[in-house]
Amino acid sequence: MKNIKLVLFFFTVLLLFFNSLFLKAQQGDEFIKGKVLELEHGHKHPLVGANIVWLNTTIGTITNAEGNFKLKKVKGKNTLVISFVGFQNDTLNVEDKEYLLVVLDGSLKLDEVVIVYRQKATQISFLDPIKIEKIGEKELLKAACCNLSESFETNPSVDVSFTDAITGTRQIQMLGLAGPYTQITRENIPDVRGLSAIYGLTYIPGTWIESIQLNKGTGSVANGFESIAGQINVDLRNPANMDKVYYNLYANEGGRIEANTNLRFDLGENWGTALLLHASNNSIKQDRNKDGFLDKPLSQNYIALNRWEFYNNKGIHFQFGAKATYIDKIGGQLGFDLEKDKGSTSIWGMNLIMKRFEGWTKLGKVNQEKTWQSIGLQISGAMHTQNSFFGLNHYDASQNTFYSNLIYQSIIGNTNHKYKAGASFQYDDYKEILNGSNYDRTEIVPGSFLEYTYNYLESFNVVAGIRADYHNIYGAFLTPRLHMRYALEEKTVLRASGGRGFRTANILAENNGFLASSRKFIINGDNNSDKPYGMEAEIAWNYGLNLSRKFTLDYREGVISFDFYRTDFINQIVIDFDGNPHEVSFYNLSGKSYSNSFQAQFDYEVIKRLDVRLAYRWYDVKTTYNDYLLQKPLIANHRAFINMAYESIKYWKFDYTINWQGEKRIPNTSLNTVPYNSSGHSPNFILMNVQISKKWREVFEVYSGVENLLNFVQDNPIISSEDPFDQSFDSSLIWGPIFGRSIYLGLRYIVR
Repeated sequence: MKNIKLVLFFFTVLLLFFNSLFLKAQQGDEFIKGKVLELEHGHKHPLVGANIVWLNTTIGTITNAEGNFKLKKVKGKNTLVISFVGFQNDTLNVEDKEYLLVVLDGSLKLDEVVIVYRQKATQISFLDPIKIEKIGEKELLKAACCNLSESFETNPSVDVSFTDAITGTRQIQMLGLAGPYTQITRENIPDVRGLSAIYGLTYIPGTWIESIQLNKGTGSVANGFESIAGQINVDLRNPANMDKVYYNLYANEGGRIEANTNLRFDLGENWGTALLLHASNNSIKQDRNKDGFLDKPLSQNYIALNRWEFYNNKGIHFQFGAKATYIDKIGGQLGFDLEKDKGSTSIWGMNLIMKRFEGWTKLGKVNQEKTWQSIGLQISGAMHTQNSFFGLNHYDASQNTFYSNLIYQSIIGNTNHKYKAGASFQYDDYKEILNGSNYDRTEIVPGSFLEYTYNYLESFNVVAGIRADYHNIYGAFLTPRLHMRYALEEKTVLRASGGRGFRTANILAENNGFLASSRKFIINGDNNSDKPYGMEAEIAWNYGLNLSRKFTLDYREGVISFDFYRTDFINQIVIDFDGNPHEVSFYNLSGKSYSNSFQAQFDYEVIKRLDVRLAYRWYDVKTTYNDYLLQKPLIANHRAFINMAYESIKYWKFDYTINWQGEKRIPNTSLNTVPYNSSGHSPNFILMNVQISKKWREVFEVYSGVENLLNFVQDNPIISSEDPFDQSFDSSLIWGPIFGRSIYLGLRYIVR
């Protein structure tokens, strides 16, 4: 039955694919893209709401919040008229051009401006007071990037590791802190959180991602109070600017095959819709290290998203959409059979089924007479269920979520003084059962916020914000945040940030990896309290400094940057798997817990079309475990990173990444019997990934690569694998790769 589902899905995808080819042949649609900027006091800013219309027609569009536009070409029309209140119209001949960069200067009319440039794969604005790394599609295509958890292979700011050696689940870290301390949003709506805090990274296929914006430290108060280590915002493909068809096939030697199809449909002048489809399957059993366990679980993933968008020339933007996710994983020992062996004490197996349905809507209005003034409303909801067992551990959970956020934006006097104000509402209803014990709760958090931005020319900026929220369990709390930017000179920028973060720890969902072991869960909370798990909320302060400098060497630009961030926890739910190798304990922090993070990064185009990125990171992450301040386990103090990317003029691309990780402290296992004792520290190691791709006519592309080129793997990642029902059995002490060299092949087909 499962294989039939997969065959039907692939058959449907192929039908859609060939249908799209037919449409392309019949219609031959082409687009022109561009960006409109205004020149104010010698400085350029995106012009929001500018009108772009084909001469002597009513066919046109408007620029979005970043000044970008995309307009369908009209047969026989080669002249665009660009207009905006307070500016003279600009008439441009755009024959044989696909991208425009237009600058409007006051009431002056400029001649046609067409700039062709080589866009960087990752961009950082030197004008924004918050250092935001914008990771574009070009960066994402440097690696296989099958889902969000695999999208940071070429980015040194984010670490990726496995939660355990059985489920194959990847988790991310920023500033040396676990993934849940990073707020992950989808188009500025909270997304990967709660029960999906770990597995949710796989719910966003890589082919759906248009760009990722990443910032370290606390983010804007407009996005909530949960950000502590940083924020990752994901923009998905949307009908306004995506390709008509994007088709992707992928397969690797580990048995994973994947199909993705993105489709765009234009429904009249103002409406558009997009259908994004994903299916992946792993049905081949592999045990390379001969420990009797599957190296990767057998799995089926089906994810579909449909979104609708409306634009008009009156500054109104409306969108809504829905997304459905189904994931089924089976793992454990090679001979495990789900139907016969569930609950068996003679053969160890696991099964993880997740179902999730989400819906959202966003409505925005820009004042056409005062383009700095706008109002927007975000609403989203989700229903999430997880049914799972890991050997003799059973964990079932559900979460129903509702979120709304109202944002009003305007100025005080002039555009040097801007502000955002608004109100939000967060509702979460959790039901969790672990081995017969219930952990149910409902969290309701209404709140409001105010954020003020001051700009002094291009030399100094301040963003000061504060939130006031009321949690139905923890009570009222404030979230202040501050970001500052100062241009020491034209090409040197210093940034500083500071702020507070507040979150509820979902200790079961965020630590599912420990269920793939014989460890007992010891929750040292107040049983008489109505607080989640009887625990306090997690509260932390984060402070950061960043220095960035652009330079020109041999006519090519480069950037060098240094940043330092410190996180101090006022309270933290300590995850202690040091004290006893047969237990994992959770308790409120009593003492210090902090993270220091330093990173130096160098980006430069060494020779024409060869980009090199070098980075070094140092972490000092310590927590008090039962009155002892210890280095956090399984985190390397030192890391180094090299990425080289070359693109030929004939559409060949070569990408090569080296990632060196220093030694990591392994938790105390001295209470285990002698064969299962681990050394105090892991060895340092090097990971290498390489990819080659070739594109033809901007339509068809083939790519192939090798992950973990040196075939380095952690020895015996599963303790007591020969006796999984022994008290020493543990698959959670993962410090390195658990799967060796993997060769993959893929193809992409694009209809513009």
